[in-house]
Order: sequence, then structure tokens, then C-alpha cells
Amino acid sequence: MPYVEDRVIHDADAHTMEPPEWLDEFATQRVIDYERSRYDGGDEGVLGSSPMSTEIERSRALHADEEFRAGAAAEVMLRKNYRAPGAWDPADRSEALDAMGFASQLIFPTRPNTLLEAMEHEAPADLTYETASAANRAQIAFCAHDPRLLPIAYIPLQDLELAGPCATEAISEGAAALLIPNRMPKRHAHSHIGFDTVWAQAQEAGIPIVMHVATPELVMPSQHRNNGLPPEPDFHGGGENFRSVSYMAISSSPMQALSMMIFDGVLDRFPELRFGVIELGAVWVPSFLRQLEAAFVAFERHEGRLKKLSLRPAEYMTRQVRVTPYPTEPTGWIIENSAPEICMFSSDFPHVEGGRNPLKRFDAEVGHFDAEVQERFFRTNFEDLMGNGLDTTAVGLGRVARAAPGQG
Repeated sequence: MPYVEDRVIHDADAHTMEPPEWLDEFATQRVIDYERSRYDGGDEGVLGSSPMSTEIERSRALHADEEFRAGAAAEVMLRKNYRAPGAWDPADRSEALDAMGFASQLIFPTRPNTLLEAMEHEAPADLTYETASAANRAQIAFCAHDPRLLPIAYIPLQDLELAGPCATEAISEGAAALLIPNRMPKRHAHSHIGFDTVWAQAQEAGIPIVMHVATPELVMPSQHRNNGLPPEPDFHGGGENFRSVSYMAISSSPMQALSMMIFDGVLDRFPELRFGVIELGAVWVPSFLRQLEAAFVAFERHEGRLKKLSLRPAEYMTRQVRVTPYPTEPTGWIIENSAPEICMFSSDFPHVEGGRNPLKRFDAEVGHFDAEVQERFFRTNFEDLMGNGLDTTAVGLGRVARAAPGQG
């Protein structure tokens, strides 16, 4: 019996768990050497003695064990990270998706996402884009056999000239969505007009731009950890993920990015373009909508860019931005105080943070809404976000038409 069996639900956030050799088939030796030098497995480019390396090797052995594999379907939502079914094997992921019962999954990388976010601020631009190309082709190849698996392609915003060709390659290879960093680029804004070539290509292809959480330690200045107290463990019992204090700052980057995208007219110039804000929480959305309006009222008379907007700022959010709440957030309250068009379901499979039963949590939050609002949350907001990135015919669904520009 699948985890979901009574309705159509899309999963707006799922991941691959990449072993050290993940990029080898697609990358140049230059990229392989750089990536391996920063891999948790060790500086020699092979699995070392770190806890992560040991866990990957244990997981390889488990996935080769017939008894372990026999229980994969029954425990599909319980097994996490490298031990999850389909963590890095495409065929196993399709079987896992059968067991989960989701109509589709948007497949983000794990390790390449954090690697590329760091590279945008510290590596030569040509190496960053070369690495992105390899990572994107690896992600697309993982998803190529199953139309329910929707591959993400990372488009660095490090260089104004190189971002456009990177998007061109990713779209031509079959990317279902383009991932940009939620953190501010080093030398320019997300909304720089030099990136219009990226937005134009995505709009023409009918696929979304998405942002996703990456490196937890970068959401706040490093000194926040110097509190004179012992370090707190994260979800995994280690030190590499979010904790309560960094969670409080997680929404700052997407709010900054969306503010620029709206006030600098990107969403106005590209009215059919959709933006997804994934695994960055959603409890900030109601206040952000009101803050957008307050800023517009305060500055509209003095700023030419605001006078040019054809909609109120919050209307761009309703029309073009879709956001995934965490299962621990008050999703019902968020929808009630924002708009039913914005929020989407996600599982974060196979990461620990998604929990073992996200459907139960979200059902409890949205169950009091009418059928249309629930359908928006579990299905149609995602279909609106994905556009042509979701082949509804291939996954056995009917196409949900988007609203015309200027309409909610």
C-alpha cells in the first residue's frame, strides 16, 4: 500500500544523496579534483575515514543486501539519507516513488548545491560554471528514465555573462527547473538586468526559477556560534545542519531576493515566469506580503521603479511565487493570512528534516479548508509552478491552465 493512495499529490522538494563518484562520468578532471578536495570522504579523492564516508560504505552494503531491500517499500518514509531507497540509484528511486505514491518529485541535489553556493563566492567563475554543468548533467541523467522525476539544474549567478549560456545548456539537456542561489551574489543583485537572459529563457521554456536552502552556516555571521556555550547538535546529531538560532534567520535571503525581483521589475517584465522558494520555510510569508505593501506605500512617490509596476507588490507574490512550508510550521495560519495560491506540499525526501510522516502533519494543518484550497496545496499550486517542466500527460494528469498575466 503506497504512502499516498487517495489523491494526487506532488512533492515539491526531494533530493539525491550523492556518493563521491557522482560527478565522475560528467565532469572534467579539473572539476573532479576540485570537488574531491572538498568532499567529506577525504583529500585523496577516495572514501576516507570520516563518519560520512563510513556511513556511505555501510549504506552501499545495506542496499546490496536482499533482506534490507525487501523492506524498502514498507519503510520508504522511515529510512533517511544514504540508507533511503533510491538515495542515488535511479531505478531504486522509481520503486521508492511507487511506494510513496506521489505523482511527481522535484529532485534537488544535496552535496552539489552546497558546493556550488560556496564556489560562487570563492572559486574562479569558469570553474564554478564548469562544475555546475557537470552537476546539472548528472542530475538530469538521474531523472531521465522516469517522467515523474523532475531534475533541477543549478545556474550560478556569479557572472553576468556566463549565467545565460549555463541556462541555455541546462534547458537543452532537459532541466525541469533552474535553481539559483538564495544568498546574495557577491558582486551584484539577483535582479541585475544582465540576468534577464536567464529569466527570458525560463519563461520561454515554461519552467520555473527556484531557490533552495543550501549551507546553514552562511545564513548568519559566523560569530553567532561564539556564545561561550557547548555547541548544540543538529538533526543528525552532528554540526553541519540548521539549529534553532540559524532557523530564525533562514528567511532573510529569500525575502531579500524576492524584494529585488519585485521592486526592480523582474516579475513585471516576465509575467509568465514562476518562482519557487523551497525548504526555506513559509511562516514569514504573511508578514512579508504586508511589508511589501508598506514599502510600496512609503516609497512609490519617490522611486521610478515602483511607479512602473503594473501590479501591487503583493500581487506578484500571489501570481508568480510558490513556497513550501516546513511540516513543523503553522501551515493553516500561513494560508489564512496570505493567499491559497502560494503554499505547496513537500516531503524533503530522503532528508531527516522532512520527518517520517509529513502528510499527516500537513493534513492536520489544511484539513479544515475547503476542497479547492486543499487541492491547491497538494497539487495545483505545484502544477502552476512547474508549467512545462511537468509533463502531465506522461504522469497521467490533466493540464491545469495558468492564469493570464495580471490575474490572480
